[in-house]
Amino acid sequence: MSRYSNQSNHGHRRRRSRVKPIVGTVVTLSVLGGLGYWGYTSLVAPEGPDKDVREATARIQEFLDAWAQNKPVEAGNLTDSPKNAESLVQSVMTNLKPTKTIITAAPSEARKIDGGKVQIPFTVEMDIASAGKITYKSTAKALKNGEWRVEFSTPIIHPLMEAGQTLALKTNGTRGTVLDTYGRELTAPSLVGTVDENGKGVSGLQARYEKVLAGDATHPRSVVVVDRTSGEAVKALTKSGTKPGEDVRTTIDPRVQEAAAEALQGTDKNVSLVAVDPSTGYILAAANRPGGMNRALEGRYPPGSTFKAVTATALLLKGMKPDDEAACPKFRQVNGQQFENQKQFALPAGSTFRDSFAKSCNTFFVGERARVAGSAIKDAARYYGIGEEWDIGAVSYDGSVPVPESDNELAASTIGQGKVLVSPLVMAAVAATIKEGEFRQPVLVPGHVKKEATAPKLPGAVVEALRDMSRATVTYGAGWALKDIPGSPHAKTGTAEFGAANPPQTHAWMIGYQEDMALAWAVIIEDGGSGGKDAGPVAARFLRSLHS
Repeated sequence: MSRYSNQSNHGHRRRRSRVKPIVGTVVTLSVLGGLGYWGYTSLVAPEGPDKDVREATARIQEFLDAWAQNKPVEAGNLTDSPKNAESLVQSVMTNLKPTKTIITAAPSEARKIDGGKVQIPFTVEMDIASAGKITYKSTAKALKNGEWRVEFSTPIIHPLMEAGQTLALKTNGTRGTVLDTYGRELTAPSLVGTVDENGKGVSGLQARYEKVLAGDATHPRSVVVVDRTSGEAVKALTKSGTKPGEDVRTTIDPRVQEAAAEALQGTDKNVSLVAVDPSTGYILAAANRPGGMNRALEGRYPPGSTFKAVTATALLLKGMKPDDEAACPKFRQVNGQQFENQKQFALPAGSTFRDSFAKSCNTFFVGERARVAGSAIKDAARYYGIGEEWDIGAVSYDGSVPVPESDNELAASTIGQGKVLVSPLVMAAVAATIKEGEFRQPVLVPGHVKKEATAPKLPGAVVEALRDMSRATVTYGAGWALKDIPGSPHAKTGTAEFGAANPPQTHAWMIGYQEDMALAWAVIIEDGGSGGKDAGPVAARFLRSLHS
């Protein structure tokens, strides 16, 4: 036997802070990793009478082969300074991480020079994933001291390097920053998201706006000569032409965001709070505890009795008035399915529509379902933008209110159950629409919104009735947790059943707005109990913080 309930009871909690990282240009020294394909061109020792040139050429070839195949120990042992050569080859190949290396010598140009040495020019070609292709020429010398060895010095590896230097990758330009409404770095982890070890956005706004934040990332890095002691870039060897990333500015108000985040402290369930400016639709805060998925914007939940604001809209459009008499018994039967009020309360004879809304009487709304049959509830939801596709500049779930397919489904829909699904953002928009008198689509990143959803304007009499009833919810109804909050808060509570447990589990909801400021909000605690008793204190902490 199904039961759908809603009503009230108590709670309290505390604090958080913010650190702003310093962003700068960094020389990136890549970590040692497996190398894909190593190519090299074999040398053929020049035929001819000069045995020294042939032997020296063969030894230089061995060194170049070992270098190309990233075998620093083997390369070092072919030189007159094994440890120095090993260290520099290893440093260069580790830092650059080439996916392909081809080193081509020119044996036909091998020649003897002073001191009995043999000199051979060669060309290095490297394919580097993040920096493109680099090609340069250098020269190797071999000397004989019992056997031929490569005379090692830093310029062999690159002619523009000096002792104490190496090659490395430098990140070009600067990645853009996700900003709050005042142009400061936003500190809201579940909104901002994260970047991976290569600086690429993998979640949240960092992922959605990767191309904007990263800039032209065809070759995001360049090859530079670096001082091995300080790590400072000495000179650039390649240019990427990368355009610096751009900042992404959001509508988040840091004061409201901090108040929202602090209000969630001390709750051991998944809890989210979203706040919007009713006059603009701008999202002022979106907080989630714990972090991860941005449930405040993307979560999909049955709204429970907070949805009675929409059902009440449908009833008001059908001609009902807040002072109309409204029966609120303990139970209602619909084709064998029992609907009841939380803790099976009943309201006395002579109670009104306003009373049933304020105290969240399920049986009244279920009993009036015939007035809102067919598409009436879905049509009322459209005044709040539900059913339209929202472009807020981020991922969002914009709600679903299907036309009921049976009388039982209609009964469940009147109290925000059945197939009705919303996000906290949707319910904040419902509260905002009641305050503003018309729907303003929520927006998070205004500079990247292409088209905002619109909705018909609510009739003035309907708006006044909804404001009257949502204020009554606070002054003598289920929203009692806000009674002592300044600014004449208006609210609607909700206790939404979900799952198949008996008794059913419930999400705790509260939505509302402040009369004295441009603020509407929604709170949900997953599997959190009751709207009035559990979500109410979270909302109270949030509002009290903004008034302090």
